[in-house]
Amino acid sequence: MRLHRLLPSTKAAMNSTNLPPVTYEDFGAVGDGVHDDMEAIVAAHAAANAEGRCVKSLPEAIYYLGGQDLTAQIQTSTDWSSSRFTVDDRIAENRESALFEVCSRHEPYALDLDTLQRDQPRLDIRPETACFVQVENEEIPRFRRLGLNQNEGFHQRDCFILHPDGRVEGDIDWDYPSVTRARAVAIDAEPILLKGGIFSTIANTMHRERGYHYWQRNIRILRSNTVVEGLTHYVTQERSVGSPYGGFLAIDGCARITLRDCFVSGHRTYKGLGSAGKPVNLGTYDITARDAVDLKLIGCRMNHFRDHTLWGVIESNFCKNVLLEDCTLSRMDAHMGISGTLTLRNCSLGHAGFNAIGRGKLLIENTTSYGCNFINFRYDFGSTWDGDLQILNCTWIPHNGCPETGEVLFTCNHGTHDFGYPCSMPRSILVDGFHIDDSCHPENYEGPLLFRDSGEDVSEAFPFPYRLPDRVQLRKVTTASGKALRISGNPSFCEALPVEILED
Repeated sequence: MRLHRLLPSTKAAMNSTNLPPVTYEDFGAVGDGVHDDMEAIVAAHAAANAEGRCVKSLPEAIYYLGGQDLTAQIQTSTDWSSSRFTVDDRIAENRESALFEVCSRHEPYALDLDTLQRDQPRLDIRPETACFVQVENEEIPRFRRLGLNQNEGFHQRDCFILHPDGRVEGDIDWDYPSVTRARAVAIDAEPILLKGGIFSTIANTMHRERGYHYWQRNIRILRSNTVVEGLTHYVTQERSVGSPYGGFLAIDGCARITLRDCFVSGHRTYKGLGSAGKPVNLGTYDITARDAVDLKLIGCRMNHFRDHTLWGVIESNFCKNVLLEDCTLSRMDAHMGISGTLTLRNCSLGHAGFNAIGRGKLLIENTTSYGCNFINFRYDFGSTWDGDLQILNCTWIPHNGCPETGEVLFTCNHGTHDFGYPCSMPRSILVDGFHIDDSCHPENYEGPLLFRDSGEDVSEAFPFPYRLPDRVQLRKVTTASGKALRISGNPSFCEALPVEILED
């Protein structure tokens, strides 16, 4: 495990009071793995919140969290050390009830906003302290999904940090002729640290024939400026049927969140009927992030990250400025967009690979992927990236090392569907230092492709045309097979692309 030094402010958050920490045993917890300790845990955190004291569990304890519909509110730093927690979802009364909610002492308030412009750098509002802002226009649909999980989209929305001088951190993605909802909450100055803890979820066996029925018996992070360090989560006793999970670590509507040196688990893939009435795989996650600004995953990992029987471990939506560094995970996925910056550095991604749409700067550096494509720009959201892409010193082992072909960059947009926004390939693409380990390839293999056979996708005659890159630059691209990288299997598409081979 890579060790990371705690920042002084983080250390201070763990020792912000001279009072002794609250323990679960102070409120009747047994910690024997048999008696239900959830009521004691809820009471302990309530007392710690009221007195501004930290919480510390017993390292040797095993806390059993049964099926009661209870949520512990966390507003102070918590040291779970090596304590174990058994989460029994076989008997849960409410699948949507979080076990723990990390929440702010600050109350949200309505923000007086009439209009906004895309990439607007400042607002004529001066909050007393930096705050996290969410805005919405209920009249404009975006992200109108295509495919077996099709839908009519979501209200146009944005999240960003508003500084006391009116500066916006987290580029505003859309124009707002009117703002139908604006909400702000102050960002706590000091971080909360959740440290340690070994959680084991006994999986649910609830089956639903149609649609998604997410379980949320989790740690829900609603407070900005939160660090989760060294937490471990396992999933046990999964059966052939069950309902999917919406993330054991679930980040929702906040900013400046760091997950450091955490261990997470892949979940078994279940099946059901999607919104189109046809069978689909039910996505189930251990980390989810929605409406988050400045999200960092550092040194996070999982076992069996190449096991294709397990679903990809991460889902995100509507996030801005995201960093993954020194992580080993089965997947990184941005369903409904990441904007600003998205950086993967020194990572290993498993069978489910890297999937994204969004805008801004996408940087992948010193990273190895075992996915079907090195980047899958999701077709169900238009395969769009409005911005620049850089791939530096990376390795791709296609299809988890199986003898199948694939494309470095997968895009698919036939120009006939309105996703709620213009769609495009990255405006500029730089691939500098890229090795494709295609040593295990199928018969009649002609070499890897940079792009799929796009053909009709690029026609201006379609009602929602798909824009091509302005520039594609390649340098130091090598293959294990010795076969050269091909741009595409479609000659006319190749001619339309401005590809430049740079000298070493």
